[in-house]
Amino acid sequence: MGRPFLIGHHFHGFSPKPPSASPFPLSQSAPMVGAGKPLGDSVFAGHAAAGVAAISASAVAVHPLDTVKSLLQLSATGSKQKMGLRQVVDRVMSVSGPAGLYSGLGWSVLGKLPGLGARFGAYELLTAFYKDGREDNRVYYSEAMLAGITAGAVEAFLCTPFELFKLRSQVGSAIPLKAANPANVIQESFPLLSKLLPGYVPDIRVWNSSVSLLSNLSPKHPDMMGALKQHPWMLTGSGKPPLPSDVQVPSRVIALEGWGALWRGLRPGIARDCVFSGMFFSSWQFIHTAILTWKSVSMKPEPRNLEEAGPVSPIASSLAAGFSGVLAAAASHTFDTAKSRSQCTVIPKYIALERRFLKWRAPGMWIEQMTGISPADRNVLFRGIGLRMARSGIASFTLVGSYYLAIDYIL
Repeated sequence: MGRPFLIGHHFHGFSPKPPSASPFPLSQSAPMVGAGKPLGDSVFAGHAAAGVAAISASAVAVHPLDTVKSLLQLSATGSKQKMGLRQVVDRVMSVSGPAGLYSGLGWSVLGKLPGLGARFGAYELLTAFYKDGREDNRVYYSEAMLAGITAGAVEAFLCTPFELFKLRSQVGSAIPLKAANPANVIQESFPLLSKLLPGYVPDIRVWNSSVSLLSNLSPKHPDMMGALKQHPWMLTGSGKPPLPSDVQVPSRVIALEGWGALWRGLRPGIARDCVFSGMFFSSWQFIHTAILTWKSVSMKPEPRNLEEAGPVSPIASSLAAGFSGVLAAAASHTFDTAKSRSQCTVIPKYIALERRFLKWRAPGMWIEQMTGISPADRNVLFRGIGLRMARSGIASFTLVGSYYLAIDYIL
């Protein structure tokens, strides 16, 4: 009969289970409840509180790197790289000061709480299914990768709306505030502009050109030009959408781009998180097994299996997680760039509706169409890869280390 899946809990009347061969802390035996611990009577609440603290600590530690990485990805157009690392940092410091490096931190934390919880929770559930009935309680590398891929897809769906708001807040940290809103000046000429296309700035020169072309017709309508101003699809063809930094509040995003914009970039996001989680968990499992194997060699008598070698030390597990995060970030960076550039493209909902009516197909090869990569971004997909590798390594190390410290204090 298979072993039930328990998260670090010992039932009375049963002997404690041996340490798990999984690198994830939740798979290992929880410390015994002691007196004076804040949440000593509730194991689940203790793990939840430790997870929230660890996720918040990792997000705060690496957010400046994430802001600079995102701006590097978004500052390139085609093969021309507009700004380098120093120029991006100088721009943020001159516009927003040091606080600009933490723009969007709240959205980042709000997105990571359900995202990382779903990632590690789905991974634990799947690996518990794989390990059920095995005497050695072992997870194979291929199983860790498959479980990570599935967990990454769940994480991408939950995190995408929060990442959109975070990215647009980060863009706002590098763009100076406007002295006056051009949309308010033209609002009298276009009465439905503020209601149907909030933040949209029409180009009067293009509009006048359209009017001159239509003036040669013999309209039956007494005020054809006034009637055309009531149709948003005429306005969208005569201007440019606002900057992403002007459409970063949820109400403005929904009003201008519709509810579907909250999950813009979902396809490259799923590809990114599936590759990242698959590489992360398989690499972490490999390093974890190597550490236990090395540890068992020096033990006398030699243990019969890896579980008898005892748990891995918190610092070794944190270092293994950090190294796995670096590898996973390098493997998934192209999809991260594609997602960042997709989410910072403002597409009014009327243009999106028109594309659906015309059955518009995204350009590029089939792999680009499936993963949401624009052919115009092929030369900039590796922008900021070094910063993202550093960010993921530090975040993974901080996440696991903070979790161990929080568990030791709480339980």
